Amino acid sequence: MSAGSSLRSEDQSLCSICLNVFTDPVSTPCGHNFCKNCLTQHWDVNGSCQCPVCDKVLETRPELHVNTLLSEMVAHFRHEAQQKASSSSSEQQAATPGEVPCDICTGTKPKALKSCLVCLFSYCQTHLEPHVTASRLKKHQLVEPVENLESRMCVKHNKPLELFCKTNQTCVCTLCSVLDHRNHKFVPLREEYEGKKAELGKTEADIQQMIQKARQKIQEVKESVKMSRDAADREKAEGVQVFTALMESVERGLKELMKEIEVRQETAKKQAEGLIRDLEQQISELMKRSSEVEQLSRSEDHLHLLQSFSTLKAAPPTKDWTEVSIPPPSYEGTVVRAVAQLEDTLRKGMKKLLAEAELRRVQQYAADVTLDPDTAHPALLLSDDGKQVHCADVKEKLPDNPERFSQCACVLGRQSFSSGRFYFEVQVRGKTDWDLGVARESISRKGEVRECPQGGFWTVWLRNGREYRANAGPAVELCLLRGPEKVGVFVDYEEGVVSFYDVDAAALIYSFTGCSFSQKLHPYFSPYLNNGGKNSAPLIVCPVNQTEPIRH
Repeated sequence: MSAGSSLRSEDQSLCSICLNVFTDPVSTPCGHNFCKNCLTQHWDVNGSCQCPVCDKVLETRPELHVNTLLSEMVAHFRHEAQQKASSSSSEQQAATPGEVPCDICTGTKPKALKSCLVCLFSYCQTHLEPHVTASRLKKHQLVEPVENLESRMCVKHNKPLELFCKTNQTCVCTLCSVLDHRNHKFVPLREEYEGKKAELGKTEADIQQMIQKARQKIQEVKESVKMSRDAADREKAEGVQVFTALMESVERGLKELMKEIEVRQETAKKQAEGLIRDLEQQISELMKRSSEVEQLSRSEDHLHLLQSFSTLKAAPPTKDWTEVSIPPPSYEGTVVRAVAQLEDTLRKGMKKLLAEAELRRVQQYAADVTLDPDTAHPALLLSDDGKQVHCADVKEKLPDNPERFSQCACVLGRQSFSSGRFYFEVQVRGKTDWDLGVARESISRKGEVRECPQGGFWTVWLRNGREYRANAGPAVELCLLRGPEKVGVFVDYEEGVVSFYDVDAAALIYSFTGCSFSQKLHPYFSPYLNNGGKNSAPLIVCPVNQTEPIRH
């Protein structure tokens, strides 16, 4: 059969209603052919006998008989298609698990390339050809191979599910729309598909956003765990250092106690040994004299005995040992005194170690602080890097902007803090006067400055090289054993704490507690007046180096 006659045969074998190969073909008086079931359902739905192709109305509903000739032609067409499919399918590889097989092939079933939503069959390359070449089959909707095509048919009317009922939110066929879902609102499946796809896109975006938030939360939790682990490691290290120092102090105390006892015991031993030597020496001399006396007493020489008697008769020069004794060394109170001394040492050492640990704890919140030239009093000179400030003898001509201090020789840090913790260190070596601390952003910068918490300042100052004071309102005089050369300033915004430290001595100078902060805080510096060069040294904002533990 030629290609042209093959195409004509295929077109003639298709029902105009279902667009599939005839099943029990019947003919109308007007000469058009249909599946018997398709034409019967069409007339039942429309309620009139009208040709679906030419719309010719039949006055009476004819009795439908299967067209024998057309049925034989369809059977012949199907037989040829099956033979062609059988010969080609033997050349194709069978579908693997997970792939959709061809529904038409017999024997080895190759992988299907497309599924037809009208025919409800999946086709391999060979059996897909009629849907590509036959004009009527080209109208069928082809999709990527899918299984369970029966689920795409209306179980009640055996028609494709082509519409979506908005009222009942379900997929229906064309017969459902006029029979079971009358007066309902319908849209084509594609239109509902596009809408639902858009909703799924939004849902997917929302899900991705939730996933992102969850991942961010996981990262936050991991960071929290890391911070907790780092804090635990730091505490462990601090604990090891503190307890190692304590154990070293105990060992030193024990060694000193043992040494003291051993020295006393050795002294008593040497005294006893000296006394024993003296006694042994005397015994030796007495035994020698005893031997001489015994020998003389045995002499038969009258003259010799009488001449030697006076010499031997005299008592030897011996020491009276009656009152001589070696009392045992007294160890009473030695252990008690050693323990008391150790306790005092440990107490001082603990205080020092805890102070060092506290300083290292706050140093981890070090902030990079620089001086703000827009706030500096005209008599102050700032370094180019914003890390040093000292007072000159004359004022510079600077714009009197609202941020600048007009009377007090002070300057604020450029950085501000409204939460959390921060710490910075300032070198004050060589100065006789200075002010350090933090200040509220809203403080008055014109006229006299009132350094106290009520005025928005939390500061400590030095005057005359020896007078230290915390400006707590009222002021608190500070008695420091030695003047600090580097001062650390720590702020815990939420806890309301401002603390000052002698960095080199790792000692707390003073703490403001119970503070209530509601504004931004700025670091505050005043190198004070030059005093004819006596106070010319600058205040220097130093980089923070973690304090090394001091060995005791």
